[in-house]
Amino acid sequence: MLMTAARAIEVLNFTLVNGKSIRIMYSNRDPNVHKSGSGNLFIKTLDKAIDQKALHDTFSTFGNILSCKIATDSTGQSKGYGFVQYDSEESAQQAIEKLNGMLLNDKQVYVGPFLHKQEREQAVNKTKFTNVFVKNLSESTTDDDLTKAFSEYGTITSAVVMKDADGKSKGFGFVNFENADAAKR
Repeated sequence: MLMTAARAIEVLNFTLVNGKSIRIMYSNRDPNVHKSGSGNLFIKTLDKAIDQKALHDTFSTFGNILSCKIATDSTGQSKGYGFVQYDSEESAQQAIEKLNGMLLNDKQVYVGPFLHKQEREQAVNKTKFTNVFVKNLSESTTDDDLTKAFSEYGTITSAVVMKDADGKSKGFGFVNFENADAAKR
């Protein structure tokens, strides 16, 4: 009896072979499909009890899944995040809208578009921070000391040493600059 690809995926996907759950998906020889990231999702804060089959079953409601994977450590334990790739961007958007922030096994999950490392780094670089965290301060450091020490880098809007209920320095503080360039310097 010939088994069609669809039937093989339906019957054999997630079965155990040598103690490991196998993944079966359609072969797509076009590398642009995988590189484009279209329809690809990143899911984090997953309960470690959720396996690939449970993830697949949860996300299959929104469309045809090309690939579904839970990241695992060397012992096969879930790292608490995974990936789902749909055959369409529309399915991915529906999954984000319906599942982001929902509870799966009593844990609120994040579901969003998968970003390659370079795209994540670009997003971080576009973020403009004006606040700087300063640690390892001596107990005698004051707000004025912070202002004096950091004023050479730009206009400061506030500088504060964090204190406990008794007014004693906690050894760290924050300096907020007027602009992000000054904070970066």
